[in-house]
Formats: sequence, structure tokens, C-alpha cells
Amino acid sequence: MQPRPPDLSFEPPWGLPPDLPWARFLRLLRRPDPPRGWLEMAASLDDLARRPLLLRWIAQHPKAPAHLRARLLGRLPWRALAAIAHDASAHPQARAQSVDRLLQGWSRLSLGERRSLALAAPPPLWPLAWKSPDTGILERLIQNPRMSLEALLRLAHAPLTAHQADALARSAWRESPALAMQVLRAMDRSLALPEPNVVLGQATVWILALSPDEAVEAASALAHPTLRRIVRNRGGASGIPD
Repeated sequence: MQPRPPDLSFEPPWGLPPDLPWARFLRLLRRPDPPRGWLEMAASLDDLARRPLLLRWIAQHPKAPAHLRARLLGRLPWRALAAIAHDASAHPQARAQSVDRLLQGWSRLSLGERRSLALAAPPPLWPLAWKSPDTGILERLIQNPRMSLEALLRLAHAPLTAHQADALARSAWRESPALAMQVLRAMDRSLALPEPNVVLGQATVWILALSPDEAVEAASALAHPTLRRIVRNRGGASGIPD
């Protein structure tokens, strides 16, 4: 790219490096009212092209032209895409396209990158990350600051895998009666499969999370004979038929 001659077409305070100090330029990137053509000129700066995390502010800008947004989003690393997906001030199309690119690029990331992304993933990415066979990814997904009990209840359904059960059992949610009941129901349905991926021993932590009355309620909804009996014994409820 040829060096850009000094730009004199923008009225102060608008301008571009090297005519403008970088600190001031970076502040201008977040202003909502750039003059026409300024964002395109900013995106063409060689120094900015070498800093893809800074290109994020142009890609997500509400005034960025659609063609510029699409081009820049294709150059951004996953951390910048995740940041845009979470940023309420970003253009809605930028947020949606960032989510799409994260979904499309998930399988191409390294294991370490997927683990890191799970901790920062936007909600539309959670079902995909939840299917991972790696406990590290699952544990970080559960630790995602935006994760909620309601979201976990939607994720923890049959068929439940051993990796998912282990990650849930090591989480800060393991003492939640609501999650315990949901996991036990998911295990109940999973154990009925021809080749279940969970074992009865993984139910222990969830049974202990229930009070006797909650255990009676949970047992009444279970079909697997052994699991039902173990949960029923926690409640001391001999009146529930096998």
C-alpha cells in the first residue's frame, strides 16, 4: 500500500494519523458522528491493518457501510468477534455477523482457543460449545460470566454425556436443587439409551443436593429402576412404587 498523503478533507477535530495523535484518533473511533468517508479512510491505514483488534471499532461502528463492515469482520480474530457480539453499542448487523463467523469458525480453532472462547462466548454459541467432548471447554462454558441457571437448565438435557455430567458436578451450580432435578431427569433418559454415556455414580452429587422432600419429588419423575430407588432412598419415601 502506498503511503497516504496528509488528509485535509476533514474538519477538526476529525483527522487521521500521522496528522492526528493516535490517542485522539482512537477516541474518535468511538464517536457516533464521523464525517462521510472517514471510517473508510481509517480502515485503510497501514498501522490499523496491523492491529486487527482496533479494526473492531470500525467494523462495529453504527455508521460503517455494509461492505466495509463485512470486509473487516472477515479479518478479525475470534476475540474481537466475541467482543462485538457482546457490545450493545455495536451495529446489530455487526453483532449478528460476528456470531455467525464464530459459529462457522469454531471447528477451525485450536483446543486452547475453544477453551478460551467458551469463557467469552455469546449465548448463540453455547449449544455448540456444550456438545464438545472436552471437559475443559465445558467447565469454562459453565463459568461464562453470562451463564445463568435458566440457561444451564436448557442445556442439561438428554442425551447427557459423561463429560457434561462431570463439568456440571464441578461447577458452582452443583448445589442447586433445580439443576439437580434437571440433571437427574437427563440422566434417567440417558441411561435408557442403548449405549448410555453416563454412569449411575455420577448421580451422587445431584442426589445429595436435594432435600428429602425434593428427592421424593425427583424420584416420582424417574423411570430407571436403580436410579429411581437410589433417589427415593435419599427421600426416605417408601411409598413411591418401584
